[in-house]
Amino acid sequence: MANWRIKSLDSILATAEKKALTRSLGAFQLTMLGIGGIIGTGIFVLTAEAAQVAGPAMLISFVLAAVVCGLAALCYAELASMVPVSGSAYTYSYATFGEILAWVVGWALVLEYAVAASAVAVGWSGYAVGVLQNFAGIELPQALVNGPYAGGLINLPAVLIAVAVTALLVVGTKESATVNAVLVVVKVLALTAFVVLAVPAAQSDNFVPFMPLGAGSAVAAASIIFFAFVGFDAVSTAAEETKDPQRNIPIGLIASLVICTAFYLLVGVGVIGSYGAQPMIDAVTGTAPFPGSPEMAALCAAAEGAKPVVCSNEALAHVLREIGYPGIGNVLGLAAGFALPSVVLMMMFAQTRVFFVMSRDGLLPKGLSKIHPKFKTPHIVTMVTGAAVTVAAAFFPVGQLASVSNGGTLCAFFFVALAIMALRRSNPDRKRSFRTPAVWLVAPLAAAGCLLLFGFLSWVAQAVFFGWAAIGLVFYFLYGRSRSNVAMGLDEVNELDPNIPPQGVPPLPGIHTPGGKDA
Repeated sequence: MANWRIKSLDSILATAEKKALTRSLGAFQLTMLGIGGIIGTGIFVLTAEAAQVAGPAMLISFVLAAVVCGLAALCYAELASMVPVSGSAYTYSYATFGEILAWVVGWALVLEYAVAASAVAVGWSGYAVGVLQNFAGIELPQALVNGPYAGGLINLPAVLIAVAVTALLVVGTKESATVNAVLVVVKVLALTAFVVLAVPAAQSDNFVPFMPLGAGSAVAAASIIFFAFVGFDAVSTAAEETKDPQRNIPIGLIASLVICTAFYLLVGVGVIGSYGAQPMIDAVTGTAPFPGSPEMAALCAAAEGAKPVVCSNEALAHVLREIGYPGIGNVLGLAAGFALPSVVLMMMFAQTRVFFVMSRDGLLPKGLSKIHPKFKTPHIVTMVTGAAVTVAAAFFPVGQLASVSNGGTLCAFFFVALAIMALRRSNPDRKRSFRTPAVWLVAPLAAAGCLLLFGFLSWVAQAVFFGWAAIGLVFYFLYGRSRSNVAMGLDEVNELDPNIPPQGVPPLPGIHTPGGKDA
């Protein structure tokens, strides 16, 4: 197994202890971070995308995606409590399967977080455009609010928010942790208002036909709506900043997922029951175009009367306006406009943490994790991430971005499920303050669920995933394989290269330590 270059858990834990971040986060903060990462474009925007793929059967999609994420969360909870270090699935894979598979997982996490941030930026753009139109009467040119996929040139609002969040992460602000908590409350209140108004207005006729495109469509929609649950795993990337991680990490993971699942099902019932969510069908071909395609854009442009929910870029606000609550719909759009940037921030933050740990292990150039002398943030990797997020948000549709991001996420979740089974065999006596119940049932089901959803991703998303993985492997064999700490015999803590950058960066700019100074 030496050829696999497995890094021992003892070495990983000791390295993290020596070069650790300040532990300042409790269970409540982690739950808020988890909810802040989960509730975002997925529910505010992708509800319309899922409706186009499955119609009312998207309720089954929510359940299926939640089950797969719940199974993966149970696996994450045990691993994060047993190995409370940064790096998430990348670190777990390094300790279990070795360096090359750890690289594949880490590279997939980069795809997950960066593309997810782009998708959220595009989702924010739809709500921002709606707010400007309904509050200020300003209607931006279509060429500047849509990418080429919808007949436009560039999604300028998505570009602006991506640049703004990048600047925030580079500079850092003392208030950002508090702002994140406030925005979580705003998002929860917005969804609560929608549920209170839309669910009582539900009519049974709107649920018929329940599966207009067949049973397979519900699984296909689940592969898209899965994005709505992504974000809880970002909690585990903050393990080194968590007080009593053996207790608080599992609480943060599971509590945030349970709370968000309950909201999502209620929101789905409200959208379908109060307004309807039947897919648009091309009269010529008799098929339902894929969301974000030019064919779908043409059908929506030709639609007469009230705009179907599947054509809306601000689905929840649109539904409230159409069922008689235009003022509250506008306020919900405004709330989404204020709140969604926090998800962009969380996703970009999570990627910098994965990059940071990979750089510490020598698999990426150490310069990527260089700390800014004034702002004390990893400014280089943040700017690189921000540039990639900005370009993707400028030109690609939210549905395709979400599907591509899901490919990276499902890869990471799959290896987490395998890792927990492997560690139960190889390290049966290691302390586990949280043990996954029925692990030999839960973990295989989690792995199988990930494979199922990956199989229903669009061919574009699958092609991007495998292409990205191939690029990553080329980079690994040209650079990381010969320069990693393990390859250079620096696996032990007392032999670590002193030039490896210390992890002196707070989990979010301005998290305060008990002593009153910024971490």
